[in-house]
Amino acid sequence: MLHPDPDDAQWLRPVPPSAALAQLLQPIEREILDRRRRTVALSDAFEPFMAISAHDSPTTHAITVLEGIDRINSTLDRVVANCRSELLTVQPGGGRPAQALSEALDRVSPLLGRGISMRTLYQHTARHTELTLTYLEHVGPEVQVRTLEEIIDRLIIVDREVAFIPARSDRQVALELRHPGLVAYLGGVFDQFWQLAVPIREEIPYDVKTDGIGGVQRSIAKLLVEGHVDEAIARRLGMNVRTCRAHIAKLAAALGSGSRAQLGYLIAQSGILERDS
Repeated sequence: MLHPDPDDAQWLRPVPPSAALAQLLQPIEREILDRRRRTVALSDAFEPFMAISAHDSPTTHAITVLEGIDRINSTLDRVVANCRSELLTVQPGGGRPAQALSEALDRVSPLLGRGISMRTLYQHTARHTELTLTYLEHVGPEVQVRTLEEIIDRLIIVDREVAFIPARSDRQVALELRHPGLVAYLGGVFDQFWQLAVPIREEIPYDVKTDGIGGVQRSIAKLLVEGHVDEAIARRLGMNVRTCRAHIAKLAAALGSGSRAQLGYLIAQSGILERDS
Protein backbone atom coordinates (compact mmCIF):
# COMPACT_ATOMS: atom_id res chain seq x y z
CA MET A 1 0.00 0.00 0.00
CA LEU A 2 2.70 2.39 -1.13
CA HIS A 3 2.31 5.20 -3.61
CA PRO A 4 4.96 7.36 -5.36
CA ASP A 5 5.59 10.68 -3.60
CA PRO A 6 4.08 13.46 -5.74
CA ASP A 7 7.08 15.69 -4.90
CA ASP A 8 9.78 13.06 -5.48
CA ALA A 9 9.05 10.06 -7.70
CA GLN A 10 12.05 8.20 -6.23
CA TRP A 11 10.31 7.95 -2.88
CA LEU A 12 7.31 5.81 -1.98
CA ARG A 13 4.95 6.92 0.72
CA PRO A 14 2.39 4.80 2.53
CA VAL A 15 -1.28 5.53 1.74
CA PRO A 16 -4.42 4.68 3.72
CA PRO A 17 -5.96 1.25 2.89
CA SER A 18 -9.20 2.94 1.80
CA ALA A 19 -7.35 4.96 -0.83
CA ALA A 20 -5.52 1.89 -2.11
CA LEU A 21 -8.79 -0.06 -2.31
CA ALA A 22 -10.51 2.75 -4.21
CA GLN A 23 -7.67 2.85 -6.70
CA LEU A 24 -7.84 -0.93 -7.28
CA LEU A 25 -11.63 -0.92 -7.63
CA GLN A 26 -11.76 1.94 -10.10
CA PRO A 27 -10.99 -0.09 -13.31
CA ILE A 28 -13.37 -2.86 -12.18
CA GLU A 29 -16.17 -0.34 -11.66
CA ARG A 30 -15.48 1.16 -15.09
CA GLU A 31 -15.77 -2.32 -16.65
CA ILE A 32 -19.04 -2.98 -14.80
CA LEU A 33 -20.44 0.36 -15.95
CA ASP A 34 -19.40 -0.37 -19.53
CA ARG A 35 -21.09 -3.80 -19.43
CA ARG A 36 -24.27 -2.22 -18.07
CA ARG A 37 -24.31 0.23 -20.98
CA ARG A 38 -23.89 -2.67 -23.43
CA THR A 39 -26.71 -4.58 -21.70
CA VAL A 40 -29.07 -1.63 -22.08
CA ALA A 41 -28.06 -1.17 -25.72
CA LEU A 42 -28.69 -4.84 -26.52
CA SER A 43 -32.06 -4.76 -24.75
CA ASP A 44 -33.09 -1.71 -26.76
CA ALA A 45 -31.96 -3.34 -30.01
CA PHE A 46 -33.92 -6.56 -29.38
CA GLU A 47 -37.08 -4.90 -28.03
CA PRO A 48 -38.88 -4.78 -31.44
CA PHE A 49 -38.16 -8.47 -32.06
CA MET A 50 -39.35 -9.42 -28.58
CA ALA A 51 -42.61 -7.60 -29.27
CA ILE A 52 -43.10 -9.54 -32.52
CA SER A 53 -42.35 -12.82 -30.77
CA ALA A 54 -44.82 -12.09 -28.00
CA HIS A 55 -47.51 -11.16 -30.53
CA ASP A 56 -47.01 -14.35 -32.55
CA SER A 57 -46.72 -16.78 -29.65
CA PRO A 58 -50.26 -18.24 -30.03
CA THR A 59 -49.42 -19.52 -33.54
CA THR A 60 -45.83 -20.66 -32.91
CA HIS A 61 -46.94 -24.27 -33.41
CA ALA A 62 -49.53 -23.55 -36.11
CA ILE A 63 -47.81 -26.03 -38.44
CA THR A 64 -45.89 -29.05 -37.15
CA VAL A 65 -44.03 -31.40 -39.49
CA LEU A 66 -44.48 -35.06 -38.55
CA GLU A 67 -41.82 -37.32 -40.05
CA GLY A 68 -42.09 -41.10 -40.05
CA ILE A 69 -45.18 -43.28 -39.97
CA ASP A 70 -44.71 -44.09 -36.26
CA ARG A 71 -44.72 -40.45 -35.23
CA ILE A 72 -47.65 -39.69 -37.52
CA ASN A 73 -49.72 -42.53 -36.08
CA SER A 74 -48.84 -41.78 -32.46
CA THR A 75 -49.81 -38.12 -32.92
CA LEU A 76 -53.06 -39.09 -34.62
CA ASP A 77 -53.85 -41.55 -31.83
CA ARG A 78 -53.26 -38.91 -29.16
CA VAL A 79 -55.26 -36.14 -30.84
CA VAL A 80 -58.18 -38.35 -31.88
CA ALA A 81 -58.37 -39.88 -28.39
CA ASN A 82 -58.96 -36.36 -27.03
CA CYS A 83 -61.72 -35.60 -29.56
CA ARG A 84 -64.69 -33.95 -27.84
CA SER A 85 -67.33 -33.23 -30.45
CA GLU A 86 -66.49 -33.91 -34.12
CA LEU A 87 -64.21 -36.06 -36.26
CA LEU A 88 -64.07 -35.52 -40.03
CA THR A 89 -62.02 -37.69 -42.39
CA VAL A 90 -61.39 -37.94 -46.12
CA GLN A 91 -60.00 -41.24 -47.41
CA PRO A 92 -59.23 -41.14 -51.15
CA GLY A 93 -58.59 -44.12 -53.36
CA GLY A 94 -60.40 -47.42 -53.51
CA GLY A 95 -60.07 -49.98 -50.75
CA ARG A 96 -57.69 -49.23 -47.90
CA PRO A 97 -55.13 -51.83 -46.77
CA ALA A 98 -56.17 -54.17 -43.96
CA GLN A 99 -53.53 -52.73 -41.61
CA ALA A 100 -54.73 -49.17 -42.21
CA LEU A 101 -58.34 -50.18 -41.53
CA SER A 102 -57.30 -52.01 -38.37
CA GLU A 103 -55.46 -48.93 -37.10
CA ALA A 104 -58.45 -46.75 -37.98
CA LEU A 105 -60.79 -49.08 -36.09
CA ASP A 106 -58.55 -49.00 -33.00
CA ARG A 107 -58.46 -45.21 -33.21
CA VAL A 108 -62.21 -44.69 -33.66
CA SER A 109 -63.64 -47.41 -31.41
CA PRO A 110 -63.05 -45.50 -28.12
CA LEU A 111 -65.10 -42.59 -29.53
CA LEU A 112 -68.19 -44.71 -30.14
CA GLY A 113 -70.99 -44.11 -27.66
CA ARG A 114 -69.64 -40.70 -26.61
CA GLY A 115 -71.99 -38.62 -28.75
CA ILE A 116 -69.22 -37.50 -31.09
CA SER A 117 -70.23 -36.62 -34.65
CA MET A 118 -68.10 -38.67 -37.05
CA ARG A 119 -68.27 -38.25 -40.83
CA THR A 120 -66.09 -39.90 -43.47
CA LEU A 121 -65.79 -39.35 -47.22
CA TYR A 122 -64.66 -42.14 -49.54
CA GLN A 123 -64.56 -42.46 -53.28
CA HIS A 124 -67.29 -44.45 -55.04
CA THR A 125 -64.89 -47.34 -55.68
CA ALA A 126 -64.73 -48.04 -51.93
CA ARG A 127 -68.34 -49.27 -52.14
CA HIS A 128 -67.09 -52.43 -53.81
CA THR A 129 -64.26 -53.20 -51.37
CA GLU A 130 -65.04 -55.97 -48.88
CA LEU A 131 -62.56 -54.78 -46.24
CA THR A 132 -63.99 -51.26 -46.26
CA LEU A 133 -67.55 -52.56 -45.93
CA THR A 134 -66.50 -54.83 -43.05
CA TYR A 135 -64.88 -51.85 -41.32
CA LEU A 136 -68.09 -49.85 -41.68
CA GLU A 137 -70.08 -52.70 -40.17
CA HIS A 138 -67.78 -52.68 -37.13
CA VAL A 139 -68.08 -48.93 -36.48
CA GLY A 140 -71.83 -48.97 -37.10
CA PRO A 141 -74.20 -46.07 -37.85
CA GLU A 142 -72.43 -43.62 -35.54
CA VAL A 143 -69.93 -43.01 -38.35
CA GLN A 144 -71.74 -41.39 -41.28
CA VAL A 145 -70.17 -42.30 -44.61
CA ARG A 146 -70.69 -40.76 -48.03
CA THR A 147 -68.89 -41.28 -51.32
CA LEU A 148 -67.85 -39.14 -54.26
CA GLU A 149 -66.32 -39.96 -57.59
CA GLU A 150 -63.38 -37.62 -57.00
CA ILE A 151 -62.21 -36.17 -53.70
CA ILE A 152 -59.19 -34.42 -52.27
CA ASP A 153 -56.20 -36.14 -50.68
CA ARG A 154 -56.36 -37.59 -47.20
CA LEU A 155 -57.63 -35.20 -44.53
CA ILE A 156 -58.45 -35.58 -40.84
CA ILE A 157 -60.04 -32.76 -38.81
CA VAL A 158 -60.58 -33.02 -35.05
CA ASP A 159 -63.04 -30.66 -33.32
CA ARG A 160 -62.39 -28.04 -36.04
CA GLU A 161 -59.24 -27.21 -34.07
CA VAL A 162 -56.53 -29.41 -35.57
CA ALA A 163 -56.15 -30.94 -39.03
CA PHE A 164 -53.77 -33.46 -40.55
CA ILE A 165 -52.77 -33.59 -44.22
CA PRO A 166 -50.08 -35.57 -46.07
CA ALA A 167 -46.94 -33.65 -47.02
CA ARG A 168 -45.40 -36.28 -49.29
CA SER A 169 -46.79 -38.82 -51.72
CA ASP A 170 -45.29 -41.79 -49.85
CA ARG A 171 -47.22 -40.77 -46.70
CA GLN A 172 -44.03 -40.70 -44.63
CA VAL A 173 -44.41 -37.00 -43.82
CA ALA A 174 -47.56 -35.26 -42.61
CA LEU A 175 -48.47 -31.78 -41.41
CA GLU A 176 -50.31 -31.11 -38.17
CA LEU A 177 -52.19 -27.84 -38.64
CA ARG A 178 -53.49 -25.77 -35.73
CA HIS A 179 -53.84 -22.33 -37.29
CA PRO A 180 -57.55 -21.43 -36.87
CA GLY A 181 -57.78 -19.97 -40.37
CA LEU A 182 -56.27 -23.02 -42.07
CA VAL A 183 -58.40 -25.48 -40.10
CA ALA A 184 -61.58 -23.47 -40.76
CA TYR A 185 -60.81 -23.40 -44.48
CA LEU A 186 -60.27 -27.17 -44.63
CA GLY A 187 -63.45 -27.71 -42.63
CA GLY A 188 -65.35 -25.65 -45.18
CA VAL A 189 -63.88 -27.71 -48.02
CA PHE A 190 -65.03 -30.90 -46.28
CA ASP A 191 -68.54 -29.49 -45.82
CA GLN A 192 -68.82 -28.66 -49.53
CA PHE A 193 -67.75 -32.15 -50.56
CA TRP A 194 -70.13 -33.66 -48.01
CA GLN A 195 -73.09 -31.86 -49.54
CA LEU A 196 -72.22 -33.27 -52.98
CA ALA A 197 -71.54 -36.80 -51.76
CA VAL A 198 -73.95 -39.76 -51.78
CA PRO A 199 -74.68 -41.73 -48.57
CA ILE A 200 -73.01 -45.11 -48.90
CA ARG A 201 -76.28 -46.99 -48.36
CA GLU A 202 -77.94 -45.16 -51.26
CA GLU A 203 -77.58 -45.88 -54.96
CA ILE A 204 -75.28 -43.64 -56.97
CA PRO A 205 -77.60 -41.63 -59.27
CA TYR A 206 -75.44 -41.94 -62.37
CA ASP A 207 -75.25 -45.73 -62.23
CA VAL A 208 -78.11 -46.00 -64.75
CA LYS A 209 -76.51 -46.69 -68.11
CA THR A 210 -77.31 -44.67 -71.19
CA ASP A 211 -76.48 -46.20 -74.58
CA GLY A 212 -74.47 -48.86 -72.75
CA ILE A 213 -72.26 -46.21 -71.10
CA GLY A 214 -72.33 -46.02 -67.30
CA GLY A 215 -71.44 -43.14 -65.03
CA VAL A 216 -67.91 -44.36 -64.43
CA GLN A 217 -67.28 -44.52 -68.18
CA ARG A 218 -68.65 -41.00 -68.58
CA SER A 219 -66.29 -39.75 -65.87
CA ILE A 220 -63.39 -41.49 -67.60
CA ALA A 221 -64.47 -40.01 -70.93
CA LYS A 222 -64.39 -36.53 -69.41
CA LEU A 223 -60.85 -37.05 -68.11
CA LEU A 224 -59.70 -38.54 -71.42
CA VAL A 225 -60.97 -35.48 -73.28
CA GLU A 226 -59.09 -33.29 -70.79
CA GLY A 227 -55.90 -35.11 -71.78
CA HIS A 228 -55.21 -37.25 -68.71
CA VAL A 229 -53.29 -40.51 -69.11
CA ASP A 230 -54.59 -43.84 -67.80
CA GLU A 231 -52.53 -43.74 -64.60
CA ALA A 232 -53.75 -40.25 -63.69
CA ILE A 233 -57.37 -41.18 -64.39
CA ALA A 234 -57.10 -44.31 -62.24
CA ARG A 235 -55.55 -42.33 -59.39
CA ARG A 236 -58.22 -39.63 -59.50
CA LEU A 237 -61.08 -42.13 -59.57
CA GLY A 238 -59.62 -44.36 -56.89
CA MET A 239 -59.15 -47.50 -58.99
CA ASN A 240 -56.21 -49.48 -60.28
CA VAL A 241 -54.91 -48.95 -63.80
CA ARG A 242 -56.14 -52.33 -65.05
CA THR A 243 -59.71 -51.55 -64.00
CA CYS A 244 -59.45 -48.12 -65.57
CA ARG A 245 -58.31 -49.59 -68.89
CA ALA A 246 -61.15 -52.13 -68.77
CA HIS A 247 -63.61 -49.24 -68.48
CA ILE A 248 -61.89 -47.45 -71.36
CA ALA A 249 -62.24 -50.59 -73.47
CA LYS A 250 -65.97 -50.77 -72.66
CA LEU A 251 -66.33 -47.10 -73.54
CA ALA A 252 -64.52 -47.60 -76.84
CA ALA A 253 -66.70 -50.62 -77.67
CA ALA A 254 -69.90 -48.72 -76.88
CA LEU A 255 -68.87 -45.84 -79.15
CA GLY A 256 -67.42 -48.07 -81.88
CA SER A 257 -63.91 -46.67 -81.57
CA GLY A 258 -60.90 -48.45 -83.02
CA SER A 259 -58.17 -46.22 -81.56
CA ARG A 260 -57.51 -43.73 -78.79
CA ALA A 261 -57.39 -40.84 -81.23
CA GLN A 262 -60.75 -41.83 -82.68
CA LEU A 263 -62.15 -42.37 -79.18
CA GLY A 264 -61.58 -38.76 -78.23
CA TYR A 265 -63.37 -37.59 -81.37
CA LEU A 266 -66.31 -39.97 -80.79
CA ILE A 267 -66.65 -38.87 -77.16
CA ALA A 268 -66.98 -35.28 -78.31
CA GLN A 269 -69.47 -36.20 -81.04
CA SER A 270 -71.61 -38.51 -78.89
CA GLY A 271 -72.79 -35.83 -76.48
CA ILE A 272 -72.38 -38.15 -73.47
CA LEU A 273 -70.58 -35.47 -71.52
CA GLU A 274 -73.40 -33.00 -72.08
CA ARG A 275 -75.77 -35.29 -70.19
CA ASP A 276 -73.77 -34.77 -67.00
CA SER A 277 -73.71 -31.00 -67.30
